[in-house]
Amino acid sequence: MHDTLVIGAGQAGLATAHHLTRTGVTPLVLEAGQEATGAWPRFYDSLILFSPARHSQLPGVAFERDPDGYPSRDDVVAYLRRYANHLDADIRTSTTVTRVTWQNGTFDVATSTGELFTARHVISATGGFGRPHRPQLPGLDSFTGTVLHSADYHNPAQLPGTRLLVVGAGNSAVQIAVELAAHAEVTLTSRRPVRWVKQRPGGRDIHDWLAWTRLQHHPASRVLRPQGIGVLDDGTYRQAIDGGQPEWRPMFELIDGDKVTWADGTIERVDALILATGFRPQTGHLVALAGPNGDSAIDSAGLPRHRYGVSSTVPRLGFVGLEWQRGFASATLRGVGPDAAYVLPRVRAKSK
Repeated sequence: MHDTLVIGAGQAGLATAHHLTRTGVTPLVLEAGQEATGAWPRFYDSLILFSPARHSQLPGVAFERDPDGYPSRDDVVAYLRRYANHLDADIRTSTTVTRVTWQNGTFDVATSTGELFTARHVISATGGFGRPHRPQLPGLDSFTGTVLHSADYHNPAQLPGTRLLVVGAGNSAVQIAVELAAHAEVTLTSRRPVRWVKQRPGGRDIHDWLAWTRLQHHPASRVLRPQGIGVLDDGTYRQAIDGGQPEWRPMFELIDGDKVTWADGTIERVDALILATGFRPQTGHLVALAGPNGDSAIDSAGLPRHRYGVSSTVPRLGFVGLEWQRGFASATLRGVGPDAAYVLPRVRAKSK
């Protein structure tokens, strides 16, 4: 019997394990991947964080680089490896959790290796980036060109042809579209125009101001969710799009074969679509999990039923790493630590 079992050893699981070890608990952490780096190694090659290193850290271990610099994907992967090595936790990789059930106050956790673990507390820390979201765009299933989600995009060499569309208006969509525009004719398209946020208002990085106000970790910031946060920019990306490299256009109305129809009636041929349309939580392991009243841990859409990360249906079950879990920083390197610190005592208090 384990005191606490953590599912996932990406940024959310590692931050959770850190806080558990500080209370004297040695958690069992089960990770589907080959190492404790979460989804980061699978992100696109040119990814650069929009937050400086000092605001992109998990609790207890600093980045070994310029605190004012903006880490790359590979910087983050190296950092997570080092972070996992410093933890006094039992981390088991290549172990996919396939099913979690609850009965009489005990969790049974089945894995792809055939092992069955029991625990008094479970934290599902698979985060919010496990399932790429493919929106229901009109005619998308008929498209005869190449379709990639941003989760599968690595670099421009993957994409054939010279006419590309990037669907989305967030940080990743803009970063990918600007990169591709150096190699092809690219249009960034979304239902609403890109909303820009200054990277350095008042001469300081915006994350300095957010840290000072503490707004990013506060539930009050959830009022921003419907419109999103916007794209952080020092002016570089906006200048590129304003200059048509890439251009931005309102969302197309129809896809038919290899052609798209724009709102003004224009029809043109397209070689590839890149869907930078976000993710949904990976919760397949919780499909069979229900609390004492028979209420499922997740809803019909696979979304966790919780309040700020504490399950509202299953005692002693918590979540860390979900987007907008408590605030707009929740699914980030800087956000998972505070969220884990909030969730753990509330989940563990239910066993007293």
